[in-house]
Amino acid sequence: MLSIDKKHNQLIFAGKTPSELEHIAGGTPCYVYDRNKIKSNIIALTNLLPKKIKLHYAIKANPMPNLVAHAANYLDGLDVASHQELLTALSTGIDPRKISIAGPGKTQKSLLAAIISGAVINVESKTELVRIQQICTLHNKKANVAFRINPDFELKGAAMKMSGGAKQFGIDAEVFADVFSTMNEQSINFVGFHIFSGSQNLSVDSLLESYRKSLQLAFELSKQINVIPKQINIGGGIGVNYHSGQVPVDIQSLCMGLHKIVEELDEQLMDTEVHLELGRFLVANAGMYLCKIVDIKESRGKTFWVCDGGMHHHLANSGNLGQVFRKNYPVLLANCIESKVTHHVDIVGPLCTPLDIIASNISLPIAEIGGYVAVMLSGAYGASASPQGFLSQGEALEVLL
Repeated sequence: MLSIDKKHNQLIFAGKTPSELEHIAGGTPCYVYDRNKIKSNIIALTNLLPKKIKLHYAIKANPMPNLVAHAANYLDGLDVASHQELLTALSTGIDPRKISIAGPGKTQKSLLAAIISGAVINVESKTELVRIQQICTLHNKKANVAFRINPDFELKGAAMKMSGGAKQFGIDAEVFADVFSTMNEQSINFVGFHIFSGSQNLSVDSLLESYRKSLQLAFELSKQINVIPKQINIGGGIGVNYHSGQVPVDIQSLCMGLHKIVEELDEQLMDTEVHLELGRFLVANAGMYLCKIVDIKESRGKTFWVCDGGMHHHLANSGNLGQVFRKNYPVLLANCIESKVTHHVDIVGPLCTPLDIIASNISLPIAEIGGYVAVMLSGAYGASASPQGFLSQGEALEVLL
């Protein structure tokens, strides 16, 4: 997943050196995204997937408008989680029917915008279905609707489990038929199902089991209502090996398994598209967080590099976005990648909290104040998933190159 380009022992990212990236962005800290890497990620995966499976991007992974607009050129659809993300998706010019909106607490304005634009609404509850029908009646419109289902299984080994048991997401599978029976066909155009079991999973077997079960459940439910779904969103869940010792997902094996599943269900899928909704897997390795060392200090036998950026810009890297035991992302001294002389350092940010960690007990070359620290695999759940207003330190810059 991670490959490092270098020249004269400096990191080269998006074709530029760290100092060049700083000048282009207008300073540090900054996020830099590589448009060519995003394109190659999408095309490589699309070439391996069965033709029946359409690749969608979950904008929540990285909603930077320029990035989304670029990625949309190579995708089959976009999935959003808010009114603002819907506007970002619509601004790409993609067919609104290839946009879907999910989330358990959609606002009236997001529902109305989705209905009028023609996007697909993934319905999360009976109450939400009632609200959609009321809006349609009031505005004399018809909504494109898929039902998000909470199955009785989960994605084994997922960092975040989105299904199984009692969940705020989706309609429990066992009551779906009752909810569907309250649907007014004059207001609703039923298009299919959304079954998203979990995210950040590195097991091919677990992912394939989840995909197979999701499709089987969708067809069981479609029999109950005697309607063939036009589309089934099976979620995504393909993880990224952020930490040392993690084995990346074998994408070729995963896609071979998907080919087998599609072949087995060929008859049932005759008139149905399958949507694979991915976020971090498409953009994580195309992003880097760059900051500068502003102080170097010793404290009771430990060396600390203090940087101008930190957890307020990159919460996930700090370990404060779901990690039970904090582990380092791939972190480099970007202006001196390799050296015969290294030492163990803790890299921290400028915030007045011990939680502000960029890397802990990491072996890197000797640095000087003004050196560049690069956090790799930072293209997903970075700037938009971080408390950038915390302690009023200022936001990170973002640039797509």
